[in-house]
Amino acid sequence: MASSSFPGSSAATATPAAQAVAQRSAGQRLWRRAKGLLQWLVMLSITLLGLLAITFYIGRMVPIDPVLAVVGDRATPDIYNAAKEAMGLDKPLWQQFAMYVRDVLHGNLGTSILTSNPVWEDIKRVFPATLELATLATILGVLVGVPLGVAAAVRHNKLTDHVARFVSLIGSSMPVFWLGMMGLMLFYAKLGWLPGPGRIDPVYDGMVTEVTGSLLIDSALAGEWDVLGDALWHIALPTLILSYFSVAYLSRMTRAFMLEQLSQEYIITARAKGVPEWRVVWGHAFRNIAVPLLTVIALTYGNLLEGSVLTEIVFSWPGIGSYLTGALMNADMSAILGSTLVIGTVFVVINLLTDVLYAVFDPRARRKT
Repeated sequence: MASSSFPGSSAATATPAAQAVAQRSAGQRLWRRAKGLLQWLVMLSITLLGLLAITFYIGRMVPIDPVLAVVGDRATPDIYNAAKEAMGLDKPLWQQFAMYVRDVLHGNLGTSILTSNPVWEDIKRVFPATLELATLATILGVLVGVPLGVAAAVRHNKLTDHVARFVSLIGSSMPVFWLGMMGLMLFYAKLGWLPGPGRIDPVYDGMVTEVTGSLLIDSALAGEWDVLGDALWHIALPTLILSYFSVAYLSRMTRAFMLEQLSQEYIITARAKGVPEWRVVWGHAFRNIAVPLLTVIALTYGNLLEGSVLTEIVFSWPGIGSYLTGALMNADMSAILGSTLVIGTVFVVINLLTDVLYAVFDPRARRKT
């Protein structure tokens, strides 16, 4: 009896200790996650504050007088000084920056001289068009560029590899505005296969109630299939032009990642064991490049959001690139600074979210945090 009750008493005393260890381990994991989230928020705040500072001081260094842009060059000195005081430009620079940060935190990016609307309202109106274009270009770039890069690595120094490298070289070196104009000249002016510049035919203007700002989504939600078809027809050519550069970059990066993995010993071992080639390529090699490739795709998306200016100009696309260009041509400093700030903020957030996704999908990064 004594010997049989001894193990039971040991188990009884061991169970609370094991529970305590498990609770302590769970608490430590929770603390690490909370600490990582806090560090991410602090990093985001510092980065955005730095972006605000850079945007503000660039605006003050540009040789454009914002007061003259408002009152005109024929205003009297009294009107000029009154406008300067009303805009807070008579205060020291650090006070102007503090006022600028306060206004931005309250969603006030100033008033556009060109449209007479609040800049934030203008950006909310034009940014969905850029988002639409960049998103479709990124999706197409991934669907074409990633398989092309994998195929080039698998068939290294063969015809497929040479074609992929040629596509990447042309896409990296060809000016986007020239390619856009050539596309318009060929497919619109010469062949008539695709519609001309613009986001939609003027016949369909105002037929869809704006909900998300995306013409494709709003027309689908409204059941206006004629509008959706026309919008898809108009976005086809600028998407193809813009996606070509993402195809070039993604195929080059995918090829480099895959070549490194395919030369590793575990790939040689898998092939020696008779593992099917498709499984070696996609189940082993590609699986190990998925996380860094996700980072590259996210950064490509950010670059397309901020780098679609020339494409929007060539195709008269009413996005933030065209809006920013019009602001630059008319010395509209509030619109310039507001657009720059929004584009920079989107790029910063995408970068930081990429780091978070890296930690989510990579077990080694999770263990470090």
